[in-house]
Amino acid sequence: MKTILITGGTGLIGKALQEKLASKGYSTTILTRKKSENSSTFYWNIDKGIIEKEAVQTADFIIHLAGAGIADKRWSKKRKKILINSRIDSTKLLFKKVKKLNPKLKGFIATSGVGYYGATTSEKIYVENDFAANDFLATICKLWEKESLKFQNKNIRTVIFRMGVVFSNKGGALKKISTPIKKGYGAIIGSGEQYMPWIHIDDLCNMFLEAIDNKKLKGIYNAVAPEHTTNKQLSYKIATILKKKIWLPPIPSFILKIILGRIAMILLKGSQVSSKKIMETGFQFKYVKLNKALKNLLN
Repeated sequence: MKTILITGGTGLIGKALQEKLASKGYSTTILTRKKSENSSTFYWNIDKGIIEKEAVQTADFIIHLAGAGIADKRWSKKRKKILINSRIDSTKLLFKKVKKLNPKLKGFIATSGVGYYGATTSEKIYVENDFAANDFLATICKLWEKESLKFQNKNIRTVIFRMGVVFSNKGGALKKISTPIKKGYGAIIGSGEQYMPWIHIDDLCNMFLEAIDNKKLKGIYNAVAPEHTTNKQLSYKIATILKKKIWLPPIPSFILKIILGRIAMILLKGSQVSSKKIMETGFQFKYVKLNKALKNLLN
């Protein structure tokens, strides 16, 4: 039985992934900042450079999801530092401990984001070998991936998924978008023409499983559904499924910028991102089309 060590295991993706792995017969352990007597959890403290050594020694694979929430708070200087350090320092710590305690680790599976390509709206379809943009989100992703790829340099098979917006019925972005529509006060954001690369959480979890089982998977892959969707298309499809109408005028960009600060760029900008590379490995999406994904999650 393979043992999968997960960081960020208590988050939206981590919880879903644990359920998926358990259903496939994997043993899972998680790293947590709170000490516990639970045999499946291990303590770590990134600031102090601490990880319980058994967590690393017993792992066949590590899935690294940990990182402070990008959209949880306004981007003050302090918050920006937290967003970067929570990703970079945690990856550095894992790498240091793996070198010392588990040189036979079979694989390291990390996450990044489509923010790598920058907060921009264009008709270009971005692929994995495109250069990183120069804005804050892109910088986070670029630095994060650089640390993760150090595992690959030590001959540990490394897979990095640049995730789009993850849709789930347990919370996250879809709930935030659909709740106002459900209550009758939903609205298009900005121009509505900005693309929103998305992925159903089941497909994302299946990608992680594929990364464990398929030894041919290595390097960087976009974790996004094949269908390109704008904010306007998404909003109207949600409204149709919920049998609601969007009657309010679009929310002006300047209002969002006043309310959210620089975080607003996440909502106001977005380009198309290709899933061709992951599909060429043989991976098959269950939810290719947005309509099918939304019906599954909203019904």
